Amino acid sequence: MRPLEGIKVVSIEQAVAAPFCTSRLADAGAEVIKIERPDGDFARGYDDAANGQSSYFVWLNRGKTSVTLDLASDDGKAELARLIGEADIVVQNLKRGALDRLGFGFERLIESNSRLICCSISGYGENGPMADRKAYDLLVQAESGLCSITGGPSEPARVGISLVDIATGATAHAAILEALIRRGATGEGANISISMFDVMADWLTVPLLNHEGGRTPQRIGMAHPSIAPYGVFTAQDGSQILLSVQSDREWRKLCAVFLGQAEFGTDPRFATNVARMERRDETDALVAEGFARRSGKEAIAALLEADVALATVNDMGGLAGHPHLRRITVDTPNGPVSYPAPAPVWAGETAEYGPVPALNPLET
Repeated sequence: MRPLEGIKVVSIEQAVAAPFCTSRLADAGAEVIKIERPDGDFARGYDDAANGQSSYFVWLNRGKTSVTLDLASDDGKAELARLIGEADIVVQNLKRGALDRLGFGFERLIESNSRLICCSISGYGENGPMADRKAYDLLVQAESGLCSITGGPSEPARVGISLVDIATGATAHAAILEALIRRGATGEGANISISMFDVMADWLTVPLLNHEGGRTPQRIGMAHPSIAPYGVFTAQDGSQILLSVQSDREWRKLCAVFLGQAEFGTDPRFATNVARMERRDETDALVAEGFARRSGKEAIAALLEADVALATVNDMGGLAGHPHLRRITVDTPNGPVSYPAPAPVWAGETAEYGPVPALNPLET
């Protein structure tokens, strides 16, 4: 038995954040009814990379049942009311107040079901001067300041995935599970509001505190703002390797084993991370010399001998062939699609994943 079997979810959702949340509920065994407008979730048209279908939609909608409803019509509202009446959880990421205006505000919904858990996802929350703004992933990356600390020195950059959407969906998933646990103990439902901006502001706590402490973070590419050496170095054959020295003990071992110059491990100019940060250019130059005399393969072997954390700077081709990449295959309207498996691995259990739904009108 999967953890959420017997739980019914109705999700009036589109794009990425809410579908991410409900895809995880579906993976756990919940019955997820995805409400789409008659022309479908617009994420269906984002691209055609997954066997002629949207990569976003195929990734985030496995295991759900799609129901198309015109919520401007009486029939559509009546059917939504029926579905919600049978639900344990309602998730929605419509524009602020849209569900209320359709007659499905939380107060009305709990009149007939006090155990109902509602989760509303918005850009900027239920109140405040920007509450009515449309909000998408990159917009919130910019508005929250995330772009200001992402990229190289010359200009801000977008994080290369829909980080805000994914973080918001994961936050919603966790909050809903907390509400389910509480409901099991008290019988009470919950009304949860999650703002994309709040999620990202929370995740930006460390750079914000550094800014307010007088050390505004700067964009430094793939270096670390507060640890050295921690960045990308180029080996003799052009291979790029990222290493991370997390402690002064690791620095001493790097100096002795990788650099062959143990004296730098205790040299007051480099012995502590604070000192190394003050002389980042000199520190990186020392490490670069160790890479310059080795091939990529030799450098990795020496770093592993020194017990220093490292990574190859891969691209998507590197990920596709990575020895640690686990995959699942899901059925879709256009045939099977293989992509990375969700991270949780339950010992002794084999996970099952439902198909991706086609856009089908409601059958009455």
